[in-house]
Amino acid sequence: MKKLLFMGAFALFGVANAQIQKGNVMVGGNLLGADFGLNSGAGYSFAIQPKAAWFIKDNVAVGGYVNLGFSGAKDAPTTFIYNVGALGRYYLSPGEQGVDTFLKHGRWFLEANAGIGGTSISKGGASSNGLNFGFGPGYAYFLTPHVGLEGLLKYDANAGFGNVGYTHRLTFGLGFQVYLPSSKAKDVIKREQ
Repeated sequence: MKKLLFMGAFALFGVANAQIQKGNVMVGGNLLGADFGLNSGAGYSFAIQPKAAWFIKDNVAVGGYVNLGFSGAKDAPTTFIYNVGALGRYYLSPGEQGVDTFLKHGRWFLEANAGIGGTSISKGGASSNGLNFGFGPGYAYFLTPHVGLEGLLKYDANAGFGNVGYTHRLTFGLGFQVYLPSSKAKDVIKREQ
């Protein structure tokens, strides 16, 4: 964790170009997540959603994610969400579907994930544990060559065991990603060791 934080801080002050090219690293996550439940008993919640990915080719990143969420309100059930797994992203290139007409310093992307996880809602609410999967569009606005402010609208579901067996929701996440060239990321890790 210390290495990831150090890499993030280093990226804020470094200089690089072409943040979504092959070999680069993406580290960050959603700092604020809002869920709008689609099942009865689901509610509004906040979540921490860290993620990291490696660009295996230009505009394509694969990596991992962790979602931890909790919600509660007066006279409402308590909800706990946990997920961990793999994610993939595809960034649309300029010229694809009008990408370069919407904010010159940003990129649309599609994100999908699959892993294990669960959703539990107290007081007899819906619960499911097993396969976690999700997909949806997002937009990354690059504040600097290394830092992107992102919004992501995603369908998220858990299927498997529990009193319902299948829970699903729409999530909106707002957060930051730090993009590092692989050579800079390796230098940071070596210095930290």
